Amino acid sequence: MGISPSSLSISSTNSPPRRSRSLSPMAPPPRPRATVPVQVAAWGSGSSSSCLFDPPAWDYTQDLPDEILALVFASLSPADRSACSLACVRWKEVDAATRHRLSLDARAGLGHAAPDLFTRFAAVTKLALRSARGSGADSLADDGAAAVAAALPSDRLARLKLRGLRQLSDTGLSSLAAAAPALRKLSVASCTFGPKAFVAVLQACPLLEDLSVKRLRGLPDTAGAASAITEEIKFPQALSLRSVCLKDLYSALCFVPLVASSPNLRSIKILRCSGAWDLPLEVITVHAPGLVELHLEKLQVGDRGLAALSACRNLEVLFLVKTPECTDSGIISVAEKCHKLRKLHIDGWRTNRIGDFGLMAVARGCPDLQELVLIGVNPTVLSLRMLGEHCRALERLALCGCETVGDAEIICLAERCAALKKLCIKGCPVSDRGMEALNGGCPSLVKVKLKRCRGVSYECVESLKITRGGSFSISLDIVLEHDAGSASENGVQETGQAQITELTDQMAGIGMDLPTNAAGAQSSTHTISRVRSVVSAIRRRFGNPQPQ
Repeated sequence: MGISPSSLSISSTNSPPRRSRSLSPMAPPPRPRATVPVQVAAWGSGSSSSCLFDPPAWDYTQDLPDEILALVFASLSPADRSACSLACVRWKEVDAATRHRLSLDARAGLGHAAPDLFTRFAAVTKLALRSARGSGADSLADDGAAAVAAALPSDRLARLKLRGLRQLSDTGLSSLAAAAPALRKLSVASCTFGPKAFVAVLQACPLLEDLSVKRLRGLPDTAGAASAITEEIKFPQALSLRSVCLKDLYSALCFVPLVASSPNLRSIKILRCSGAWDLPLEVITVHAPGLVELHLEKLQVGDRGLAALSACRNLEVLFLVKTPECTDSGIISVAEKCHKLRKLHIDGWRTNRIGDFGLMAVARGCPDLQELVLIGVNPTVLSLRMLGEHCRALERLALCGCETVGDAEIICLAERCAALKKLCIKGCPVSDRGMEALNGGCPSLVKVKLKRCRGVSYECVESLKITRGGSFSISLDIVLEHDAGSASENGVQETGQAQITELTDQMAGIGMDLPTNAAGAQSSTHTISRVRSVVSAIRRRFGNPQPQ
C-alpha cells in the first residue's frame, strides 16, 4: 500500500504471548525457566563432534519497565526502531504507544491503511506525508486525504508536513486541516493546491503558529503585479501565527494578505520569490509591526522596502541576501529606527551599493549588534573603527569577498573589538602583518577561520596558536576554489598537473603487470590507450605544466 518501511513495522507471528502490560511500574519478574542442555553440531570439518551449552535462563529485557524500554526506543533511529518493534509483541506495543513521529509514503493506497495505522499509533503528534519524486500520479488524492483525516488522532496532532502530493487539491488540504484543530506547525512543499486552501487552514486551526510554503504549483500568475493584494482571497485573522516562510514561489504575492492578517507575527522569510516587494513590505510592516526576524533572499526589493522596516522597532535579525537594489540609503533608514538589531547579514553580490556609509549608520544606531556577516561588501577602516567603538557587544564577525579588507582593517579590529569571539575571513587581501595584530588584540577571541587568504602563511598561524594558547582555535585553508570563469591560470595549471601526475603513476602501475598471452596483451594495450587519451584530454583542458 506504499507505506514507508522506516515508519511502519509488522509484529512477528512467532512472538510468544505475554501478560498484559501498560506503561506502569515494573511487576515482579516470574521465576526463571529451567535450563535445558542443547546439543549443537560443531563448525568445521563436518565431524560428529558436538558441544553442549546452556541457553539463557531468562530474558532480562523482560525485567525492564515499559518506561525504560520506551526511553531506549527514543534513542534509536526510525529504521532501527521499526526493526526492534518486530522482536516481540511487547516491544511492538511499547513502540506504538510511545511513537510520536510518523513519516508515511503517501501513495493512493494510504487511505485504506489509515484506520489500522492510526489505531496502532494513537500517540502520534508529528505526521509527515511524502510522495517520492516521480510518483506524483500515484500520490495521495482528495478521497485518500479524507480517509486519513477521519482516522487521525485529532486531539494530538501538532505538526503536519506534506511533500510532493501533486494529486491533492484545496479540498484535500481542507479535510486534513479540519481533522487537526490542535495543529501548531504546517509545512507544505511541491504540492498543487492554491492559496484558497490556506483560508480553510486558518479557520480550522486557530492554534497554528508556524507556516512554511514552498514550491506550490497551484498559484495564480501574479508575477508581474504591481500590487500585493489579491482582492478575491480574504484570509481570516490569524492571531496565533508567529512565523511564515515563503520559498521558491513564482506568485508569492498571493500570500501577502495572509501575512498582513497576522498581527502577532514575529518571523518572516521570503526566499527566491518573484514579484516586486517594496509595496508588499509596506503592507506587511503596517499590519505586523512586532516583527523580530526578517529574511529576504533574491528578491526584487529596494530602499523603499527597507524604509518600511522602520515601523518594526523590535527588529533584531535582518538578512539581506542578493538584493542588488538595496543601497546605503536603505540600510541607514533601518539603522535609524531599529535600535534593537542583534544580527545583520548582508550579501552584497559584489554590487558595491552598500559600504561604509550604511555600516557607520549601523554602528551609530545599533549598539546591541552581536553578529555581523558581510559578503561582497567593501568596508574600510572608517566603518570598522566605528563598529568597534559603538558596538561593544559584537561577538561574531565574518568578512567574505571584501576587496577592501586588508591588514589595516584587521589591525583596526584587533584594537577596537574587545568582545569579539569568532572571526571569519574569506577571500580578503590580508597578510601575516595584519594577522599578527591578533597576538595582543581581541582578548575574547577564541576562534578564527581563514579561507582563500593567500597572504597568510602557516607559520603565522602556528605562531598565533602558541601565543594565544588555551582554547584558542585557528584554521587556514589556502586552497583555491575553482569556480567557472573565475579560476586563476596558476590554479588551473596546478590542478591539471596534479591530475596528470596521478594518471601517470597509474599508467606506471599498469605497465608493471602486463600479461604475456596475446589476449591479455591486447586488453592491456586497449587499457593503456584509454588512459593516454584521458591524459591528452586533461592536457588540452588544463594546458601543459610549466617547466620547473
